[in-house]
Amino acid sequence: MLLLEVISGERLPKPDRGKMRFHKIANVNKALDYIASKGVKLVSIGAEEIVDGNVKMTLGMIWTIILRFAIQDISVEETSAKEGLLLWCQRKTAPYRNVNIQNFHLSWKDGLGLCALIHRHRPDLIDYSKLNKDDPIGNINLAMEIAEKHLDIPKMLDAEDVVNTARPDERAIMTYVSCYYHAFAGAQKLLEQHLRDELISCCLIFSVSHCLSRTNIVNTPKPDERAIMTYVSCFYHAFAGAEQAETAANRICKVLAVNQENERLMEEYERLASELLEWIRRTIPWLENRTPEKTMQAMQKKLEDFRDYRRKHKPPKVQEKCQLEINFNTLQTKLRISNRPAFMPSEGKMVSDIAGAWQRLEQAEKGYEEWLLNEIRRLERLEHLAEKFRQKASTHEQWAYGKEQSLLQKDYESATLTEVRAMLRKHEAFESDLAAHQDRVEQIAAIAQELNELDYHDAASVNDRCQKICDQWDSLGTLTQKRREALERTEKLLETIDQLHLEFAKRAAPFNNWMEGAMEDLQDMFIVHSIEEIQSLISAHDQFKATLPEADGERQAILSIQNEVEKVIQSYSMRISATNPYSTVTVEEIRSKWEKVKQLVPQRDQSLQEELARQHANERLRRQFAAQANVIGPWIQTKMEEIARSSIEMTGPLEDQMNQLKQYEHNIINYKHNIDKLEGDHQLIQEALVFDNKHTNYTMEHIRVGWELLLTTIARTINEVETQILTRDAKGITQEQMNDFRASFNHFDRRKNGLMDHDDFRACLISMGYDLGEAEFARIMSLVDPNGQGTVTFQSFIDFMTRETADTDTAEQVIASFRILASDKPYILADELRRELPPEQAQYCIKRMPPYTGPGSVPGALDYTSFSSALYGESDL
Repeated sequence: MLLLEVISGERLPKPDRGKMRFHKIANVNKALDYIASKGVKLVSIGAEEIVDGNVKMTLGMIWTIILRFAIQDISVEETSAKEGLLLWCQRKTAPYRNVNIQNFHLSWKDGLGLCALIHRHRPDLIDYSKLNKDDPIGNINLAMEIAEKHLDIPKMLDAEDVVNTARPDERAIMTYVSCYYHAFAGAQKLLEQHLRDELISCCLIFSVSHCLSRTNIVNTPKPDERAIMTYVSCFYHAFAGAEQAETAANRICKVLAVNQENERLMEEYERLASELLEWIRRTIPWLENRTPEKTMQAMQKKLEDFRDYRRKHKPPKVQEKCQLEINFNTLQTKLRISNRPAFMPSEGKMVSDIAGAWQRLEQAEKGYEEWLLNEIRRLERLEHLAEKFRQKASTHEQWAYGKEQSLLQKDYESATLTEVRAMLRKHEAFESDLAAHQDRVEQIAAIAQELNELDYHDAASVNDRCQKICDQWDSLGTLTQKRREALERTEKLLETIDQLHLEFAKRAAPFNNWMEGAMEDLQDMFIVHSIEEIQSLISAHDQFKATLPEADGERQAILSIQNEVEKVIQSYSMRISATNPYSTVTVEEIRSKWEKVKQLVPQRDQSLQEELARQHANERLRRQFAAQANVIGPWIQTKMEEIARSSIEMTGPLEDQMNQLKQYEHNIINYKHNIDKLEGDHQLIQEALVFDNKHTNYTMEHIRVGWELLLTTIARTINEVETQILTRDAKGITQEQMNDFRASFNHFDRRKNGLMDHDDFRACLISMGYDLGEAEFARIMSLVDPNGQGTVTFQSFIDFMTRETADTDTAEQVIASFRILASDKPYILADELRRELPPEQAQYCIKRMPPYTGPGSVPGALDYTSFSSALYGESDL
């Protein structure tokens, strides 16, 4: 109660004299009743807690008393107590070097602010030029000692605590600085009263000697009241006008500085947006170009160019896009804080337009990569089929060479019965051979058709060659049928046949065909993409090798038949050739082809084992990539969830939240080397032409998209907190208010996704005491949800709360300030602007103010009313 009497200057009710608990509670209640009678709301502070020694409650009550009786009465230009005290300090310390008062914590750590306040009002007490910025403790102790000795301001702070604390206590410094305000403001009032008294005396003396006759005032019983009043008013207007001009100039400088910074940010956004959109415009046609190449080398070159784009050209543009969104959000927040109209970029340069263009780029990029891989597979398949076609066609052409001429011969007309029968048997063997080659011709036609379907670049020559083979095959069929008919007619006249030659021909032809097929298979190219496929080929090759003993037995049996023929001819001294008339396959051919088969078998073994080793290497690459991808993918998802959860659950000062998010960002950036390593493994996989991976569900595209989304999310979350800090500092919102806003928002965010729907927001407003009708709620929703998305973000919620509670500059206040500088004229001259404003901002106004054309206009008159309205978006200037 004694504290209240001293600080308020009023008498309180007489306290109870007893020392028991209920006496103490009664005395505290009297003090609390007095505080409440002064319009101070005491929340959760009771007499019992104060009597019981609750330190937190006691300190809160003392701060409330100081705020009400020592700080709340402070008012400068109709601002709140805190803002008025801060504005007073800024004005008083503005001329002093190394002093920049922006708040009641960090701005006072060097002690120069306190020394500047004392020197401004009492320069006789302190020599400011001798102060050292690097001695903050000495500066603070010097100021407090002088204030205690000469200004009766007690020492409330400890210099070591102020200097060594990262963020000094704002309330303690505000309380101490308010003592300076009361000390110097009271002295200023006494000075003004003294000046008024002196002014009256001077006016009387001056009036006696000049305004009136030298003896009128003295000799006249009642001097002329109007003359003296008129002369004294000139002194008033002279001195009062100077102070108003200073205030008006300060206001205009503040407004113009904000507007110049906003215009710079707008121009920077337009430039960055134009450059990014131009890059996207140039890149999309390149990604949409689907002109196929004819060779594998050309397609590999395109794939390498695409990798360079992914690795070198795109990442910087991702950063530019993210920075552009951050700059746009920061600019809009500054415009809202300064009560300026929202920034509307040029047509086609909105953030949504850039996002749409970026999405089109991503779609074109994804389609281009898929097209490249498909084209490489297609060309690889085409080269394989073309080589296979050439091999089979060459084999068939070699086999068919001279067959038509043989079938056209009429040698049977002059042959003996034995020769005719031999011709018939030979023809039967040829038919067997012809039938055996039917599959090869069909395969050639099928391969040619597939090459046409896959758009092979040399399809014309393939078609010509295939057509010749088919035409020849049809001709062979027709000629074969005709020769058979001729031989069968002659067979009735000829009865000699050589059984051994016939048996040799029947067994040698299939065996020769088998050897040719084996040689084709052993030399056939193969393409596999997995260990299982190559193991399947190895297994088939092993099965083939298992049939070689049986084939060798058949070869020896065929050779033994020929040996028997030669033995019979020799035994019976026959005068016929040992050449088999029924078969074109010779013993030497069988021997040479068999040797060829035996040479090709180990070569095939070697090629299959080399391919098996390559597939094992590819499998190691798959497992290596999968091992990293299966770690990185969940890590990215976990970080995304942590960021989303932290944006909802984080409490405490915004600076701590910012530090936590910066730590998140630092950890994420440090993880980048894992992504780069995975990119290297992915490149090795692509160079090895590995197109699938059964060991992981993650592709490099998934990892890239997740990584880019993670970088964008953490950057956007940090920007949101920066925006909150900017809003808090600009609007004078305390950390406790920000915490209350966050607590209220989280309480009514039922889905815990960082958004409130309309029903949640309505409930929140009702809980804060809003009397909501449909029209009023619709107005509020148009402010917090202008796009009609049906949700309210935390930033929109803060903007609404600060807009409802904070005061901002208006166009009318700026017009009134210009009117003071113009001496109540409806226009202002360039010389007046240069005299009252700094050169840079005076030139800014002269350049942008339109000429004044209203009543009383003079040459060079400028229309400050239209200029001020344009600053706040109220005209089309």
